[in-house]
Amino acid sequence: MLSVDHLTIGYGGKAIVRDLSFTLSPGQSLCVLGANGSGKTTLFRTLLGLMPAISGDISINGAPLASLSRAEIARAIAYVPQAHETFFPFSVREIVLMGRAARIGVFDAPTANDRAAAQAALDMLGLAPLADRAYTEISGGERQLALIARALAQDPQTLVLDEPTANLDLGNQVRVLEQLLKLASAGRALLFASHDPDQAFACADRALVLHNSVIAALGPPQETLTPALLESVYGVAVELAYLPALGRVVSAPRVGPLPPNAN
Repeated sequence: MLSVDHLTIGYGGKAIVRDLSFTLSPGQSLCVLGANGSGKTTLFRTLLGLMPAISGDISINGAPLASLSRAEIARAIAYVPQAHETFFPFSVREIVLMGRAARIGVFDAPTANDRAAAQAALDMLGLAPLADRAYTEISGGERQLALIARALAQDPQTLVLDEPTANLDLGNQVRVLEQLLKLASAGRALLFASHDPDQAFACADRALVLHNSVIAALGPPQETLTPALLESVYGVAVELAYLPALGRVVSAPRVGPLPPNAN
Protein backbone atom coordinates (compact mmCIF):
# COMPACT_ATOMS: atom_id res chain seq x y z
CA MET A 1 0.00 0.00 0.00
CA LEU A 2 1.10 3.55 -0.79
CA SER A 3 0.12 5.93 2.00
CA VAL A 4 0.37 9.73 1.94
CA ASP A 5 -0.33 11.62 5.17
CA HIS A 6 -0.58 15.42 5.44
CA LEU A 7 2.01 15.87 2.69
CA THR A 8 3.16 19.32 1.57
CA ILE A 9 5.21 19.45 -1.62
CA GLY A 10 7.12 22.11 -3.54
CA TYR A 11 10.52 23.50 -4.49
CA GLY A 12 13.06 25.32 -2.37
CA GLY A 13 10.77 25.36 0.63
CA LYS A 14 7.97 27.05 -1.36
CA ALA A 15 4.78 24.97 -1.15
CA ILE A 16 2.90 24.10 -4.33
CA VAL A 17 0.34 21.76 -2.74
CA ARG A 18 -0.43 21.48 0.97
CA ASP A 19 -1.90 18.82 3.23
CA LEU A 20 -2.27 15.91 0.79
CA SER A 21 -3.59 12.68 2.30
CA PHE A 22 -4.66 9.50 0.49
CA THR A 23 -3.93 5.78 0.25
CA LEU A 24 -3.63 3.49 -2.75
CA SER A 25 -3.98 -0.28 -2.45
CA PRO A 26 -3.45 -3.12 -4.97
CA GLY A 27 -6.13 -3.18 -7.64
CA GLN A 28 -7.09 0.45 -7.08
CA SER A 29 -6.65 3.25 -9.62
CA LEU A 30 -6.42 6.94 -8.77
CA CYS A 31 -6.48 9.68 -11.43
CA VAL A 32 -4.88 13.01 -10.55
CA LEU A 33 -6.43 16.00 -12.31
CA GLY A 34 -5.55 19.68 -12.25
CA ALA A 35 -4.58 22.59 -14.45
CA ASN A 36 -1.02 23.09 -15.66
CA GLY A 37 1.21 24.01 -12.74
CA SER A 38 -1.12 22.53 -10.13
CA GLY A 39 1.56 20.13 -8.84
CA LYS A 40 0.81 16.78 -10.50
CA THR A 41 4.35 16.06 -11.68
CA THR A 42 5.83 17.47 -8.46
CA LEU A 43 3.62 15.08 -6.50
CA PHE A 44 4.83 12.11 -8.54
CA ARG A 45 8.49 13.09 -8.20
CA THR A 46 8.03 13.40 -4.44
CA LEU A 47 6.29 10.03 -4.16
CA LEU A 48 9.19 8.45 -6.07
CA GLY A 49 11.73 9.96 -3.69
CA LEU A 50 13.27 12.08 -6.45
CA MET A 51 12.70 15.28 -4.51
CA PRO A 52 12.11 15.88 -0.80
CA ALA A 53 8.75 16.67 0.74
CA ILE A 54 8.44 19.93 2.65
CA SER A 55 6.46 18.17 5.36
CA GLY A 56 4.27 15.14 5.93
CA ASP A 57 4.78 11.43 5.49
CA ILE A 58 4.95 8.91 2.65
CA SER A 59 5.09 5.19 3.32
CA ILE A 60 5.18 2.05 1.20
CA ASN A 61 3.75 -1.06 2.84
CA GLY A 62 4.14 0.65 6.20
CA ALA A 63 7.81 1.59 5.72
CA PRO A 64 8.70 5.31 5.56
CA LEU A 65 9.85 6.28 2.08
CA ALA A 66 12.97 7.93 3.52
CA SER A 67 14.05 4.60 5.04
CA LEU A 68 14.03 2.77 1.68
CA SER A 69 16.92 2.50 -0.77
CA ARG A 70 16.52 3.49 -4.42
CA ALA A 71 16.39 -0.21 -5.37
CA GLU A 72 13.69 -0.92 -2.77
CA ILE A 73 11.61 1.99 -4.04
CA ALA A 74 12.05 0.85 -7.65
CA ARG A 75 10.94 -2.67 -6.77
CA ALA A 76 7.75 -1.28 -5.22
CA ILE A 77 6.90 1.60 -7.57
CA ALA A 78 7.55 1.91 -11.31
CA TYR A 79 7.38 5.23 -13.13
CA VAL A 80 6.14 5.85 -16.67
CA PRO A 81 7.04 9.38 -17.87
CA GLN A 82 5.07 11.49 -20.33
CA ALA A 83 7.61 10.81 -23.07
CA HIS A 84 10.97 9.17 -23.52
CA GLU A 85 13.49 9.88 -26.23
CA THR A 86 16.66 7.96 -26.94
CA PHE A 87 19.30 8.64 -29.55
CA PHE A 88 20.39 5.01 -29.55
CA PRO A 89 18.42 2.46 -31.60
CA PHE A 90 17.75 0.07 -28.74
CA SER A 91 15.28 -2.63 -29.64
CA VAL A 92 11.90 -2.65 -27.94
CA ARG A 93 13.01 -5.81 -26.13
CA GLU A 94 16.10 -4.03 -24.79
CA ILE A 95 14.06 -1.05 -23.60
CA VAL A 96 11.71 -3.36 -21.71
CA LEU A 97 14.59 -5.41 -20.29
CA MET A 98 15.97 -2.18 -18.78
CA GLY A 99 13.08 -2.38 -16.33
CA ARG A 100 14.89 -5.27 -14.64
CA ALA A 101 17.70 -2.95 -13.52
CA ALA A 102 16.03 -2.60 -10.11
CA ARG A 103 16.45 -6.34 -9.56
CA ILE A 104 19.92 -6.85 -11.04
CA GLY A 105 23.22 -6.20 -9.27
CA VAL A 106 25.38 -3.33 -10.51
CA PHE A 107 27.90 -5.63 -12.20
CA ASP A 108 25.50 -8.46 -13.06
CA ALA A 109 24.07 -9.38 -16.46
CA PRO A 110 20.35 -10.14 -17.02
CA THR A 111 19.50 -13.73 -16.21
CA ALA A 112 17.09 -16.07 -17.96
CA ASN A 113 14.48 -15.06 -15.37
CA ASP A 114 15.00 -11.37 -16.20
CA ARG A 115 14.58 -12.05 -19.91
CA ALA A 116 11.46 -14.09 -19.18
CA ALA A 117 10.00 -11.21 -17.16
CA ALA A 118 10.67 -8.81 -20.04
CA GLN A 119 9.06 -11.22 -22.50
CA ALA A 120 6.01 -11.59 -20.25
CA ALA A 121 5.62 -7.80 -20.17
CA LEU A 122 5.92 -7.64 -23.96
CA ASP A 123 3.28 -10.34 -24.30
CA MET A 124 0.93 -8.65 -21.82
CA LEU A 125 1.05 -5.35 -23.72
CA GLY A 126 0.78 -7.01 -27.15
CA LEU A 127 4.27 -5.86 -28.14
CA ALA A 128 5.86 -9.23 -28.88
CA PRO A 129 5.66 -8.70 -32.68
CA LEU A 130 7.63 -5.46 -32.24
CA ALA A 131 10.21 -6.84 -29.81
CA ASP A 132 13.10 -6.74 -32.27
CA ARG A 133 12.15 -3.42 -33.88
CA ALA A 134 14.15 -0.30 -33.04
CA TYR A 135 12.41 1.73 -30.34
CA THR A 136 13.20 4.88 -32.35
CA GLU A 137 11.23 3.56 -35.34
CA ILE A 138 7.89 2.62 -33.75
CA SER A 139 4.89 4.93 -33.29
CA GLY A 140 4.29 7.19 -30.32
CA GLY A 141 1.55 4.94 -28.99
CA GLU A 142 3.75 1.88 -29.33
CA ARG A 143 6.57 3.68 -27.51
CA GLN A 144 4.21 4.54 -24.67
CA LEU A 145 3.13 0.90 -24.42
CA ALA A 146 6.81 -0.09 -24.41
CA LEU A 147 7.43 2.24 -21.46
CA ILE A 148 4.52 0.65 -19.60
CA ALA A 149 5.97 -2.78 -20.43
CA ARG A 150 9.35 -1.62 -19.09
CA ALA A 151 7.65 -0.56 -15.87
CA LEU A 152 5.87 -3.93 -15.62
CA ALA A 153 9.17 -5.74 -16.06
CA GLN A 154 10.23 -4.19 -12.74
CA ASP A 155 7.43 -6.29 -11.20
CA PRO A 156 6.20 -3.38 -9.07
CA GLN A 157 3.16 -3.24 -6.83
CA THR A 158 2.32 0.28 -8.02
CA LEU A 159 2.60 2.05 -11.36
CA VAL A 160 2.86 5.85 -11.47
CA LEU A 161 2.09 7.26 -14.91
CA ASP A 162 2.49 10.95 -15.74
CA GLU A 163 -0.12 11.76 -18.42
CA PRO A 164 0.31 8.41 -20.20
CA THR A 165 -1.76 9.48 -23.23
CA ALA A 166 -0.17 12.91 -23.77
CA ASN A 167 0.51 13.67 -27.45
CA LEU A 168 -1.11 10.43 -28.64
CA ASP A 169 -3.79 10.23 -31.31
CA LEU A 170 -7.26 8.97 -30.38
CA GLY A 171 -6.60 5.36 -31.36
CA ASN A 172 -3.40 5.13 -29.34
CA GLN A 173 -5.03 6.86 -26.37
CA VAL A 174 -7.71 4.16 -26.34
CA ARG A 175 -5.11 1.37 -26.59
CA VAL A 176 -3.13 2.75 -23.64
CA LEU A 177 -6.27 3.25 -21.52
CA GLU A 178 -7.42 -0.31 -22.28
CA GLN A 179 -4.12 -1.60 -20.95
CA LEU A 180 -4.46 0.49 -17.78
CA LEU A 181 -7.85 -1.08 -17.14
CA LYS A 182 -6.37 -4.56 -17.59
CA LEU A 183 -3.50 -3.80 -15.21
CA ALA A 184 -5.86 -2.58 -12.49
CA SER A 185 -8.05 -5.65 -13.00
CA ALA A 186 -4.93 -7.81 -12.59
CA GLY A 187 -4.27 -6.30 -9.16
CA ARG A 188 -1.78 -3.52 -9.88
CA ALA A 189 -2.23 -0.20 -8.11
CA LEU A 190 -2.32 2.68 -10.61
CA LEU A 191 -1.69 6.35 -9.99
CA PHE A 192 -1.92 8.40 -13.16
CA ALA A 193 -2.23 12.05 -14.14
CA SER A 194 -4.51 13.38 -16.84
CA HIS A 195 -6.02 16.59 -18.16
CA ASP A 196 -9.09 14.73 -19.41
CA PRO A 197 -11.92 14.04 -16.92
CA ASP A 198 -13.17 11.31 -19.26
CA GLN A 199 -10.09 9.24 -18.44
CA ALA A 200 -11.00 9.39 -14.77
CA PHE A 201 -14.57 8.31 -15.54
CA ALA A 202 -13.30 5.47 -17.74
CA CYS A 203 -10.32 4.12 -15.78
CA ALA A 204 -10.24 5.33 -12.18
CA ASP A 205 -11.88 4.23 -8.94
CA ARG A 206 -11.19 7.68 -7.52
CA ALA A 207 -10.24 11.11 -8.77
CA LEU A 208 -7.92 13.48 -6.91
CA VAL A 209 -8.27 17.09 -8.08
CA LEU A 210 -5.53 19.62 -7.27
CA HIS A 211 -6.54 23.28 -7.30
CA ASN A 212 -5.37 26.39 -5.49
CA SER A 213 -2.61 24.45 -3.68
CA VAL A 214 -4.94 21.93 -2.00
CA ILE A 215 -7.03 18.86 -2.75
CA ALA A 216 -10.21 20.29 -4.25
CA ALA A 217 -11.87 16.86 -4.45
CA LEU A 218 -11.08 13.23 -3.72
CA GLY A 219 -13.52 10.39 -4.33
CA PRO A 220 -15.34 8.39 -7.01
CA PRO A 221 -15.26 10.38 -10.27
CA GLN A 222 -19.01 10.23 -10.78
CA GLU A 223 -19.50 11.87 -7.37
CA THR A 224 -16.63 14.36 -7.27
CA LEU A 225 -16.17 15.58 -10.85
CA THR A 226 -19.12 17.93 -11.04
CA PRO A 227 -19.57 20.59 -13.73
CA ALA A 228 -19.07 23.32 -11.11
CA LEU A 229 -15.80 21.81 -9.90
CA LEU A 230 -14.41 21.28 -13.40
CA GLU A 231 -15.32 24.84 -14.39
CA SER A 232 -13.54 26.23 -11.33
CA VAL A 233 -10.42 24.17 -12.07
CA TYR A 234 -10.15 24.68 -15.83
CA GLY A 235 -12.01 27.96 -16.30
CA VAL A 236 -14.42 26.65 -18.93
CA ALA A 237 -18.01 25.46 -18.76
CA VAL A 238 -18.26 21.67 -18.84
CA GLU A 239 -21.27 19.48 -19.56
CA LEU A 240 -21.60 15.94 -18.19
CA ALA A 241 -23.86 13.24 -19.61
CA TYR A 242 -24.48 9.59 -18.86
CA LEU A 243 -24.20 7.41 -21.96
CA PRO A 244 -26.00 4.07 -21.52
CA ALA A 245 -24.04 2.53 -24.40
CA LEU A 246 -20.80 3.13 -22.48
CA GLY A 247 -22.28 2.60 -19.04
CA ARG A 248 -20.55 5.69 -17.68
CA VAL A 249 -20.49 9.47 -17.56
CA VAL A 250 -18.64 11.49 -20.20
CA SER A 251 -17.64 15.15 -20.19
CA ALA A 252 -17.35 17.82 -22.86
CA PRO A 253 -16.41 21.50 -22.69
CA ARG A 254 -19.07 23.93 -23.84
CA VAL A 255 -17.52 25.67 -26.85
CA GLY A 256 -19.13 28.46 -28.85
CA PRO A 257 -22.65 29.92 -28.54
CA LEU A 258 -25.49 27.78 -27.29
CA PRO A 259 -28.16 26.64 -29.80
CA PRO A 260 -31.11 29.05 -30.01
CA ASN A 261 -33.47 26.68 -28.15
CA ALA A 262 -30.99 25.66 -25.43
CA ASN A 263 -31.92 26.42 -21.83
